[in-house]
Amino acid sequence: MRGMTTADIRTLENEIEQLVREHIAACKVAAEAAVERGFGSSRPGRSKATRRGASRSSKAPSRRRTPEEIAELGERFYEAVCVKPGETMRVLSAEVNASADELHRPMTVLKRAGRVRSVGQRHQTRYFPMASESSETR
Repeated sequence: MRGMTTADIRTLENEIEQLVREHIAACKVAAEAAVERGFGSSRPGRSKATRRGASRSSKAPSRRRTPEEIAELGERFYEAVCVKPGETMRVLSAEVNASADELHRPMTVLKRAGRVRSVGQRHQTRYFPMASESSETR
């Protein structure tokens, strides 16, 4: 190191230290990106489904339906069951112009009220109107 002054050596040391710091920072960013890609984010506030890869934007935000909306949909469903007794949810939901998921709650309300009964399981379930009191007394 002949010909180098102490000031030159200090400058060289500082430049080397700066290069090492920049390299470590770049490696840290690359490692964090690799972990993110490999394992997903571990940031709080994200659901397990989102961390597993399910996108929040894939489903429209839901809103709670009012009891009046559920009752109105239930009435439309009940009318469809009366017109086509013994049909599956797929057929009846097309008649009502609603999805089977949308009809789940109105159907539960109708069943609890004793207006509709179901026979079968899962996608083979058939729906029938229950006899009303006025038709039984005739």
